[in-house]
Order: sequence, then C-alpha cells, then structure tokens
Amino acid sequence: MPDVISADSVGIVTPQTAHFDTPLPLACGQTLASYDLVYETYGTLNSDASNAVLICHALSGDHHAAGYHAMSDSKPGWWDSAIGPGKAIDTNTFFVIALNNLGGCCGSTGPTSINPETGQRWEASFPIVTVEDWVESQARLADLLGIQTFAAIVGGSLGGMQVLEWSIRFPTRLKSAVIVASAPKLSTQNIAFNEVARQSIRRDPDFFEGNYLDNDSVPTNGLGLARMLGHITYLSDDAMGAKFGRQMRHDSYQYNYGIEFEVESYLRYQGEAFTKRFDANTYMLMTKALDYFDPASQTNGDLSAVLSRAQCEFLLVSFTTDWRFSPERSEEIVNALVKAGKQVSYAKIEAAEGHDAFLFPIPRYMSVLNTFLTRVANRLTTEVK
Repeated sequence: MPDVISADSVGIVTPQTAHFDTPLPLACGQTLASYDLVYETYGTLNSDASNAVLICHALSGDHHAAGYHAMSDSKPGWWDSAIGPGKAIDTNTFFVIALNNLGGCCGSTGPTSINPETGQRWEASFPIVTVEDWVESQARLADLLGIQTFAAIVGGSLGGMQVLEWSIRFPTRLKSAVIVASAPKLSTQNIAFNEVARQSIRRDPDFFEGNYLDNDSVPTNGLGLARMLGHITYLSDDAMGAKFGRQMRHDSYQYNYGIEFEVESYLRYQGEAFTKRFDANTYMLMTKALDYFDPASQTNGDLSAVLSRAQCEFLLVSFTTDWRFSPERSEEIVNALVKAGKQVSYAKIEAAEGHDAFLFPIPRYMSVLNTFLTRVANRLTTEVK
C-alpha cells in the first residue's frame, strides 16, 4: 500500500457507472436492451470539452487505469506509469477516461451480470461482443459525457484495435490515434493460441458449458491454464531467461511432476491469481473479439482503402522483442496509412519485455508518447486562441 501518494499520481479515484436504456444492436445479430459501463476519469474536462482522451484496454484490462481506489490498495491502476500529472498522458492537460468494456467482469454488463429479462445471471447466454460493438458503446459514453471529439484515443494490444476501429467508424470524432503493440488483424498463430486457451477453459469439468456460477463452481484449472499460456506469449524469451534462467528450488532433480524450476512456480502463481479476479466467460469473449477483428475485410482485404476514411493523425509504437504482435504488424498499419495519404509517426522501441512492454515505463517509449501528446495539447491551445 502507498505510504504517501506521489505528486505525479491522480490520487484516490472512484469508479462511476453509466446506465444506458437505448438498445445496442450487436454485430452478432443480438441486441442488448440495456447495459451499464463502468468508467473512471482523471483530470478536468475543459469548457469546450476538447481535451478528452479515451483509454482503450487490452484483453485482461479494465477501467482502473491510474491512481488508487483506497490507501489500502497494494498497487495502482494498470497504466499508472503513463497517466497522471506531468506524465506522458498528462492529466494537468487532458481529461482522461478509462472504461471497462461490455462483456467485462469489472462492473460493466457482462456474463456475470443479471439479465433483466430473466432475473438470472447471463453467464453462457451473454452475446459475443466485438471491437465494433465496444467502439459503438464507447461513443455513446462520450455522448453522455458531452464529448463530441476526442483529442486522442489511446490503446495497446486489443486496445489498439479499438483505436483503429474508432478512426474508421467515427473519423470526425478523434483528432489523434495512438496504437501501441497492436495489429490490423490476428495472425493464424495468434488465433490458434486463443483457441487453445478457450479449449483449456471449455474442457474443465467445472465449466458446465459456461453456466458454472449457477452450479456453484468456477473452472479455475482451465482458466489458470489459459492464463499461463497467454502469459508465456506476452513475455520474450530473453525476459524470461533473465528473470528465471534455469533456477531450481532444489539442489538436484527430484524426478517428479512437482515444481522444480522457478519459472514453473511463477506461471502457476500467475494462473491461480488470475482466476481470483477474472471471469472465464469474459476471457473467452475477449479472445473471440480479438479473433474477429479485421477491418480490411470491408474492402476485400485492402487495409489502405478502409483507412482512407480516417481523418486523424496517428502514432504507432512497436517493441523489438514482441513476437505476439511483432513490429511487422504495426508496420502493416503504418504502410497502409502512408499509402492512404494519412499523417503517421512510428517508433520501434528496443525493449526486452516482449508484448508486455507496452505496460512498462520504458524511457524512450514514454518520451515518444509524451512528445506526440504534447503536440496534441499544444494544438488545443492554439485552436482556443
């Protein structure tokens, strides 16, 4: 827990809930008659609502991106290193919004929520949601908050896909887009990883076809295995080697299937910890949203054609050891934007952390982000004059 909250922290924050009664048609063909979105805000919205920045979260993220909910918290929000007074996403300048997406398990309507039509938890009956659905719901939240145009929309990994979709679906509603460690669609290998994760969950005898809560059960083994698999893909070989090597718990091999290598202990801990804070149905939904995202399918696979709709400027960031969303995937987006005649900046950051690098305060990464957003902030001042 923090003894003292630092001056560059947004401090103690309180989540808010927005309720919507206007039905939301989903890409899958179903409709949510009503729903809630949980969100947090940091900073102050200016008089003309022009300084808003939207943060889009990745697969296991949520609305708690910065600050603390209480002094007893053991750690701050998941992107506290980047959001706050004087940080790369400067809350002295920007009004920052972070939300938990539909289908989430941190307060927004999802599988663990009550279906108002039945009075029972949605569980397996909750419809599959997509990146397009998330962006539509985010736009409705912006409307509720009186924000017509975002100064910037920022996201990493699956969050970056949401940013890309914003630039296509609502081109006049954002002035800049920051897409970090992302891709224009998943590779076949990434879809395969997601399927193995889902099968780990589905084959757990405690899954009950997704209705585990009604059976007083949780598929902890399957969800833990899914998280272990995912965690391996988020780290680089160098990062795992530097952190664990072949460190062992004993002086010699035990010739059994217990924990012998420290990396085994680490993965088991990560898997077990994840099952205590995340819902298995939500994990499955989020991985499906990743699989389905492919905006170029609207234009026969021509990414530059679909991105021709965008009107904002872009910053793309990738990391050298990220093999799940490699720099080449970011460069696909960069090249398509250049071909479409859009304004785009690109930085490939040397980093040992793999895909998870987008969550770390790597100096050059933070500097690139800060420089780009400072330019965005300066333009706001010029426009006011």
